Amino acid sequence: MNSKYENMKIIYNRSKIGWYWAPLFVAFWFLLYYLVVMPSFHSMPPLKTLDDELSQPGQFIGERAESTLLKLTKIGPKVVGSAANEQVAVQFLLSEISDIIDDSRDDLYDIEKDVQIASGNYLLWSMVNVYQSVQNVVVKVSPKNATSSAALLINSHFDSVPGSSGAGDSGMMCVIMLEVLRVITKHETPLTYSLIFLFNGAEENPLQGSHAFITQHPWAPNVRAVVNLDSAGSGGREILFQSGPDHPWLMKYYGNHAAHPFASTIGEELFQNGFIPSETDYRIFRDFGKIPGLDMAHVSNGYVYHTKFDRFNIIPRRTYQLTGDNLLAIVKALGNAPELEDPAKYAEGHMIFFDVLGWFFIYYPEDVGFIINICICALVPITIVAYIWSMASNTGMFRRRIFAKFGILAAIQLCGVVLSMGLAIAIAFFLDAVGLSMSWFSQTWMIFGLYFCPMFFGLGILPAIYFSRTKEHGLPLGYGIQLLMHSHCLILTLLMVVMLCYNVRSAFILLICICFYTISVLINMATCAHKTNFLWLIPHCICQILPFMFYAYCCYAFYIVFTPMQGRESSSNPELLIGGYTAVFCLLLSPFLVPLLCLFRKSKTIISLFGVCTVIFIILAATPVGFPYVEKTAVQRFFSVHTARTFHNGDAAASVNHTDSGYYVMPVDRHPKSLDNILFDNTEYSRANRSECDTEIMCGFPLYSTRWVKAMPNGFWIPGPEPNKYYMPELTIISKESTSDTNIIFTLEITGPDHTSIFIQPLDDAKLVDWTFTREPLDMGLPPPHYIYWSYALDPTPLRFNLEFERESPDWSGSTFRMAVMGHRIHDDMYIEEDYREFLAKFPSWAHVNGWIGSYTSWQL
Repeated sequence: MNSKYENMKIIYNRSKIGWYWAPLFVAFWFLLYYLVVMPSFHSMPPLKTLDDELSQPGQFIGERAESTLLKLTKIGPKVVGSAANEQVAVQFLLSEISDIIDDSRDDLYDIEKDVQIASGNYLLWSMVNVYQSVQNVVVKVSPKNATSSAALLINSHFDSVPGSSGAGDSGMMCVIMLEVLRVITKHETPLTYSLIFLFNGAEENPLQGSHAFITQHPWAPNVRAVVNLDSAGSGGREILFQSGPDHPWLMKYYGNHAAHPFASTIGEELFQNGFIPSETDYRIFRDFGKIPGLDMAHVSNGYVYHTKFDRFNIIPRRTYQLTGDNLLAIVKALGNAPELEDPAKYAEGHMIFFDVLGWFFIYYPEDVGFIINICICALVPITIVAYIWSMASNTGMFRRRIFAKFGILAAIQLCGVVLSMGLAIAIAFFLDAVGLSMSWFSQTWMIFGLYFCPMFFGLGILPAIYFSRTKEHGLPLGYGIQLLMHSHCLILTLLMVVMLCYNVRSAFILLICICFYTISVLINMATCAHKTNFLWLIPHCICQILPFMFYAYCCYAFYIVFTPMQGRESSSNPELLIGGYTAVFCLLLSPFLVPLLCLFRKSKTIISLFGVCTVIFIILAATPVGFPYVEKTAVQRFFSVHTARTFHNGDAAASVNHTDSGYYVMPVDRHPKSLDNILFDNTEYSRANRSECDTEIMCGFPLYSTRWVKAMPNGFWIPGPEPNKYYMPELTIISKESTSDTNIIFTLEITGPDHTSIFIQPLDDAKLVDWTFTREPLDMGLPPPHYIYWSYALDPTPLRFNLEFERESPDWSGSTFRMAVMGHRIHDDMYIEEDYREFLAKFPSWAHVNGWIGSYTSWQL
């Protein structure tokens, strides 16, 4: 009788914790984030000075790299084709390299340097990328009496985008390479294989210097692997976001030797699936050189990426030391790796890898990860069944009744997941639809109220309501909450099985929370703590600390990387990316913590506060607090081209149909109309209609690169005075001859500035079947207009090329194709007229405008 009474007492024990403890519970996790997670992310080693070199020979000296970058950035913007890039920067690098060679151990190494000048063309995205006389500075370090010709390539670029000194992107990586080269050659560093340091002079053009090296340089055939260095920000920890592919041995060396690891399979899969609007030279080495490698980049403070604010003085000083220590250790390790002799022998699939708060690095093969995941997936249901079995014994309830309760709670949890996700997605669509997107762009704390709070509310409110209404005929509250969390663990397990079926390596992210939660359940069962009202919380909360910190660290890293990137993306809703990612991590992070709020009195009120907080933050997004942009630190980006336009009906000057001039303005984020009231209200400027879109290629807009094609719908034309026209491209028809009744070949020649876009649109039933450039876009059947991007560095020789067209019938009357040529003078702003400077001055301080002069000329041939 006493035993039965005790069981009944357990069943109906619904005691709760005082509500005033709830703020302390929540504060604990906030403090963990602010006091552990954030400092861990920003942790960097102290800068080694020149004085340290005497006591620590053979170490990377960050201070020297810093002083070298200061001298490099004083050159200013280094655009391909400019004197700053092709003469001053090249000579600066050669001078630094000569000093290093003079100070090297010539008894240990043979050191060669070379300036490569190359021309070529290849397909990049949907654009034929044509380059002419671009330059690379290359250094080769070979151990004396080397028995192998294999080499490791280390690459970064010294050129920059227009208007930027390129301190972060990627001058800093270049000076770090110089210091690594100095340390290796000055001290007795054992090397089995050669090292090739490629200082790439045409990466921003884009990716031309790397193509020139890997396809044409005589040292390229000996390269077996590459370490590519780039930047999408200004300092901080460099992230390894791509490896291989299919060469897990590279990750082994990174994991064993990188002193300050920062890498994740998640980043690799996001990058390779197009979530990051960027490319690096790694793609060229992989696709054209068929070599594996490591792709690393700085990502902090991405707001200044490709702007005039990318300056020397904003780079954290410790960055040099952190990246230098990592690179020096990795280069030494790979320079002696036996796998470098024949990497193909070690191509064994993918790796799963991630760092834990920068404290340590975990990596393992994909097949090992699959086995681990399957074992955990099998353990979860076994543990849950054992728990329910134990619960039935402890409470005296029928097992089928407990399973029924478990089913009800699982349904409630699933509804909570759907509700929370629905709220986050609805907010993302709503904010974008009403023009309030990106309120978090300069103030990331807004993300908490806009997306974390609705997730917490949605996940917590339904269980809180259910538990409040089952006081007299349910399970003990502690048992009910544990069953609720069991159900979420089961949901995540099923989701992980789906991810495994689709070979998603990032499934490891689910493994962590599932594994730690299962461990806490097993501990509670082993100690019988799960039978008590509150003691089970101790193992549970302790086992949630590491997953919480890991997921909070991943979230923080995600926001550091992706929040600034939304200022460079116009085609997609940025709220969906930020809100969706937040929602996903909330489903890993919070369902094992939010239900614990049901243990407190007034739990519905406590959880409803998250809903109230959401409403407050949505209101804030509509006030000046939610304005996305801040001067210098988080600007809105614009491109502008002062353009002269000439439209021809035919191929001769007499066939000019229309001429005009003005300013082409292209916003590159989600707020293309943010300047309308500034530029057009009570000013002499007006937005022109887009009537040329019906007749002219690319609406008659002077597009600069393939990325502009994607953003073109947001661009607008403002009539204005004529710019300086001396540099405008000229088209010459060298010849026009028939090779058959249905085929005709045009030989054309174009002269103009060192950056020119060419579009070719066949008319009627004509089809472009051959040309001078790579046939890849024609063989792939890419739709017209066909896009050619032509740039030159040293040699301004006109571009001469052939176009062969084919028709089904021999009737060649009328025009065969339309051609648009857009010339861009993107450096030497001394050619900019005063009226254009006045126009640019109209932009507000929170806008960054990259402006130059250009032209648009079209013909029908």
